[in-house]
Amino acid sequence: MAMNRKVQRLGALTIALGCASALTLGCESGPPKTPVKPTQPGADAGTAAPAAADAGAAAPASADAGAAALVEGGPCKAYADRFCKELGEQSPTCASFKQASDLMAPSACEAGLKDIEISLGKIKDLSKKCEELVDRLCKGLGEETQTCAMVRDKTKEFPPDRCGMMLEHFDEVLADLKRQEDMNKPLSAEQQTAMNTEGKFYGFGPEDAKVTVVEFSDFECPYCSRAAEVTNQIKAKYNTQIRFIFRQFPLSFHKNAHLAHQAAMAAGDQGKFWEYHDKLFANQKALERESLDKYAQELGLNMAKFKADLDNTTFAKFVDADMALGQKVTVQGTPTMFINGERVANASDFEAISSQIDKALGVTPAPQAPVPPTP
Repeated sequence: MAMNRKVQRLGALTIALGCASALTLGCESGPPKTPVKPTQPGADAGTAAPAAADAGAAAPASADAGAAALVEGGPCKAYADRFCKELGEQSPTCASFKQASDLMAPSACEAGLKDIEISLGKIKDLSKKCEELVDRLCKGLGEETQTCAMVRDKTKEFPPDRCGMMLEHFDEVLADLKRQEDMNKPLSAEQQTAMNTEGKFYGFGPEDAKVTVVEFSDFECPYCSRAAEVTNQIKAKYNTQIRFIFRQFPLSFHKNAHLAHQAAMAAGDQGKFWEYHDKLFANQKALERESLDKYAQELGLNMAKFKADLDNTTFAKFVDADMALGQKVTVQGTPTMFINGERVANASDFEAISSQIDKALGVTPAPQAPVPPTP
């Protein structure tokens, strides 16, 4: 049991590091998982304990301890402020220490202020674990990789005990991050060709466009509804300048998703894919068969043909083929989007996507007008 808890915690720590950065915000494939809660103030309060534990230790009084104790809010606020000045206001340890100091007696805070250099020294020694973690991970990943840059950024927020735990399981953490780095690499020409041409799919824009955008989506995934809004923005801005391809990727734990994707393809077979696409995303909580038939009727589809297509699972094989294709290009959640074979960091961020499309089109960004000085 202890080992299971340790492994579970490792998974939480790895996710907290951001190893799933390539997946961005979205619905993950596989069974639904309990969300990993971010570290809350007080979660690593034990990290700050040395300050109180060493309060009675002998040490030269800090030169400005007396002055700090007079700061508005009393000695405990001064104690916390001094710690946070050294550790960084945004660090989890700072937040934990502020919470812990609120519970301390003023006399304990005054004693802690006198010997604060001892406690700060111990905290800094502990933080060396995070420096070691970053150095070793970036050496294993490559100093110039996106994942190394992410590690350097995210680890600043870690309490030392988290870095220590990840060092204990360094090989597993590094292997996980290497997998994520591989996902950040552009697809091969062969993978792009398969993704852009295989099977039955719906899209817009000319087939010979300079830029091809491919999205793998799930009609029951809430994050995908946000990406659908981005798709409409892409269509409005670029229309015939790019090729956009929609791929079906219903996740296994969304019970109505697979049939909804079959229904969308059945609507597409009658020339109404995008209209039906919008209906499904606008009604994500109502994707059972009765509702699917209702949306088809509202769009004026041939109901006999539509119902027969669903009854006979006419388009199930095409949905399954898209899912298999997604697995070949390491789609692990929805929405996942590619622009000329490069995975998009956030399929819900139109500005970032537009910038990436413009770059692929060779469009030079318009210079920003200077901001007039304030009178």
